[in-house]
Order: sequence, then C-alpha cells, then structure tokens
Amino acid sequence: MKLTLPNQKNISRFIRKTSFISIVILIVFVLVASNEITHHKVAITAQPLQECLINDSLPCTDSSKKATSEPFIPDVKLNPQQRFLSAIARKLTTIPQPGTYEYTLLRSYGAVFVNPDIGIKLPLKDIFANEQETQEFQTNLTMGNIDGTNDCYLQKSAADALNKARSQQQIPLKSGYGSGDCTRTFNTNLKFWNKYANNQVLAKVQQGKETKILGLVAPPGTSQHLLGLAIDLRIGTKEQRKALNQNGWFQTVENDVPHWTYVGLSEESLPLFGFKKQTIRGIIYWITPL
Repeated sequence: MKLTLPNQKNISRFIRKTSFISIVILIVFVLVASNEITHHKVAITAQPLQECLINDSLPCTDSSKKATSEPFIPDVKLNPQQRFLSAIARKLTTIPQPGTYEYTLLRSYGAVFVNPDIGIKLPLKDIFANEQETQEFQTNLTMGNIDGTNDCYLQKSAADALNKARSQQQIPLKSGYGSGDCTRTFNTNLKFWNKYANNQVLAKVQQGKETKILGLVAPPGTSQHLLGLAIDLRIGTKEQRKALNQNGWFQTVENDVPHWTYVGLSEESLPLFGFKKQTIRGIIYWITPL
C-alpha cells in the first residue's frame, strides 16, 4: 500500500485554518472573561456576616475584591446592621470584631465608609497611627476649597456639595473662618483630644469603658476631619439643615452638635443603608446601627 503525503500547499492551508480557529477561540475566551470581570458583583449575605460577627477568633474580612463602578444597593432582606456592614465592607479591608477599640470607633465615626461617591477616597482602616501615616493618606486626596475661606479644604466632592448647600442658605463655619473646622492634621486631632481628655481617658475608651467622650472629641488618629469628609458648622434653622441634607451632609456623631459628616446619600436612602434616625434635644442624628 502506497502512503500519500500532503503537499506543501495543503500543509500551509491547514496551518492557516488551524491558526484562525485558535485565534477565534482565544478572542471568545477573552470576551467572556472580560464580561465576567466587568459585571462581577460582590454580595455579602446575611449568613457570612452573622458567622463573622459570632466568631471572635477572626476579624470580618472580604476576601474578594470589591472595586466596581456600579452603585451599591444593600439587600433589603438583611437587617440594618448587616446592610450597613455590607456597605462598608466594600471600603474597609477588615471589619473589626464587636468589643474591640476599632469597632467602637466604627460605631461612632463609621458613617463615612458608606459614602458611594467614587471620587471619595477612604483609608483601609479607621485609625491613623501617627502624623506621617495621616499625611501619606492626605497627600493623595483631591481637595476643594470652601467658598469664602482661605484655608478651609475638604475632599472635592464634599467641598462641592457643601458649597452648593451654602449657595442655598447662609451656613457659617463654627469658628467663622478657619481650617480647624475642616480637614485637620493628626497633630491638630491630638491637640483637640488633649484639650478635653488625656491618656487615662483614652485607655478607658480602648477598653470599652468610656464612650461618651466620643461625642465631644475624637481620639488621636480617628477623627472624620482627618479624611476631609467632616466640618464643624453653626446651624440654627431648619432651612439650613434641609439644604445640607439635600446635598449629602448629615449629623452622624451623637451629641456632637456642630459636627457634620459628608455621607453622600439622600436622606431617604439612609435607612436602606442601616442608619437609625435619632432625635436628641431637637437635633436629628443618623446613627450607625452597630
């Protein structure tokens, strides 16, 4: 029996055809993979959160990457605490365990981590260790000036929202002028703390034995002012409050009357994200559900 070998022309044609098919398969694979990446959504369900919070041996972490440009909407089937945690888990790498100092701070100052604005930058933890660490974070922020001031700056989205509110109503800063009402340095945060408290009080806060002080002054490295997302204002009318609320600004730190936080949500959306409405001496605060 005589074996017939393919000629060179047929071999070349076969190679071209095989290469074409391989390229088509590769393109299809890339498109499918890209689609999966682009439309990947991270959902933290009730069960993992409950297990995480019950288990004291490990912190609550989200092992998957949460970056997405799609707006996040909490699952209404979750309870308020779980909805809040599912929102902040997209920003924080680790959710601290109940009873820890970090969790206490998150309860008092964690409202900023819900902010959906993609232009807002947030740290990966809720405590800055020192001035250097604070400056490294602040150096990468895009800042905006508050109209009518020389040295009052906030993260640009927060500044734009506040300037819009102030164009609707006359809203003065607490001091009437200053940078101390706006974004602060670690050393300024420390200065305010030492004015109202000391190391003994800090130790009690860290042990969970003292929390009332958090409504007066933030411990070193923990203030929302360090993030460029808080400001102290002098507010006396419903119209002023309405203008601020309509632009994403709310009072979120219980009993800290002049302190306003840029949450970036509408008032109607706050309960969906787990916030609790609380009225104290005629002032409405939106408190975290932790």
